[in-house]
Amino acid sequence: MDVAASRGALRLLQAFFGLLVVFLYVPIGILALFSFNDGDASFPLSGLTTHWYRDVFENPLLVGALIRSAIVATVSSVIAVGLGVLASFALIRRRFLGKSAVSALLFSPLVIPYLVFGVSLLVVFSAVDRFLTDTFGMYIGLGLHAVVVGHVVVSLPYTMLTIMPLLERLSVSLDEAARDLGAGPWETWRRVTLPLLFPALVSAFLIAFTLSFDEYAIASFLAGTQPTWPVFLFASLRVPSQLPALIAVSTMILVVSIAMVVAAELGRRIAERRYGTTLGVAVPTQPETAGPVGFSA
Repeated sequence: MDVAASRGALRLLQAFFGLLVVFLYVPIGILALFSFNDGDASFPLSGLTTHWYRDVFENPLLVGALIRSAIVATVSSVIAVGLGVLASFALIRRRFLGKSAVSALLFSPLVIPYLVFGVSLLVVFSAVDRFLTDTFGMYIGLGLHAVVVGHVVVSLPYTMLTIMPLLERLSVSLDEAARDLGAGPWETWRRVTLPLLFPALVSAFLIAFTLSFDEYAIASFLAGTQPTWPVFLFASLRVPSQLPALIAVSTMILVVSIAMVVAAELGRRIAERRYGTTLGVAVPTQPETAGPVGFSA
């Protein structure tokens, strides 16, 4: 009898899973409960209230940090998805010298600590600023643009890991069939490849957005005088009077983040379903119905 498949092992795994769920989600539930507490973040509760949520929108520094994080996450996610598509096509459908080295380089952010990236990018931006100042009298400095660069670097592997599995299963014969029917490269991409990849692109964007919005280590080095939400949060934790409002906004962000993760999973499943359905569609073979007319703009 397989020990791993025994009834005792199954009960042990169930108990372990239950403890893991409690360990992960009970603190989150307590955090959400404190956001409605009419007092300090401690037991016993002083009463229920929603005024901490109103206070969030009356704090211009807090709202500004949230807006900056949303801007950085949106821009970096769009860039990361675009680069992820190009890199995925190069690694899946192209042969070139040094392909393994390029792949290892692109996926290296998965194993390199973010603190290392933050310090490295800080050194790079400082060196570039010194060169531009000495040569052209220009100064770029740190800020949201530097944070975007750092977040693109760390988000790119996640977008590729979302796009590459689906792209690898897409048959190249689909593109070849489209070209045989009179479609050009751009029309083939727009009307064949992109619709098949679109759910995976949405999932990649949502994952990159969540990762960028919550990232602290890189932003703490590169934000300068424009702190993003995680940087503002860690700085504000030193002020006890701001803690209830921070708990309230953290609860809102938590709900939105969970919704985005669920949306990413739904997008992945839609991609798989659409991929299978599309392959099941019969391709017309008669010349009068399968000509270039089917790909007219």
